Order: sequence, then structure tokens, then C-alpha cells
Amino acid sequence: MREERLATCACGKLRVTALGNPSTVSLCHCLACQRRTGSVYGIAAFFERDRIKVEGEAKSFSRPSDSGHPVTFHFCPRCGSTVFWEPQRKADFIAVAVGSFADPHFPAPSQAVHEECRHAWVRAVI
Repeated sequence: MREERLATCACGKLRVTALGNPSTVSLCHCLACQRRTGSVYGIAAFFERDRIKVEGEAKSFSRPSDSGHPVTFHFCPRCGSTVFWEPQRKADFIAVAVGSFADPHFPAPSQAVHEECRHAWVRAVI
């Protein structure tokens, strides 16, 4: 049986169950991810759409990515946590915020993108 991974918002009302390991874990330094997370980068785990189950109410917000392709973010209407998003350029995948898994043993990022926006004091980890 494949391992199930549970990601939740801060209040636990929006939940994503993912089966197995992610296809990719990506660390993004873009300014939009910095604004979305309130941190200096965002980290997304990409799972094939058919390996994801979403439970609970979510609100959504769409914006163009830095490459110009739309991305729709889904967040909890109660606590505001962004738990997952759908990148149009990768329509067969759902991206889940790695921090939502609250698992210190979660697989590390395999790639870093938009490093031109990386804060000078943040060391490259990939």
C-alpha cells in the first residue's frame, strides 16, 4: 500500500490527502511566492491530480505566474492558510504547500526556481 500524506490548514478544516511521494518538490524564490507565504520563498510538492483528495471548504484566488500562465490558489476561508494550488501549465498536477504537511521528514526540494529573486542572505540549498 502506498503511503498517505496529510496536509492541513492551520485550523484543520481544509485537508489534502496525497498518496505516495511527490513527483517534484520545488523551492520558489519568486516575489509572488514571497508575498503569498510571508517568507523569503515558497516550497511546493507536486502530486499527480489523481493521487490527491481534498476535503473541506476552500476559497480560491487566481493570478498569472511569472511565466504568464494562470495559477489558482486554494485557501481556508476560516484561517486563511493556502494549502494547495493548480498551475495551468501543469494541468495534470496539484501543488501542495510543503509546510501544510507539518512533517520534518518530508522529501527535500529537488529544484529551485527564480533564484534571481533569492534574498542575498539566503543560501542556495540545491
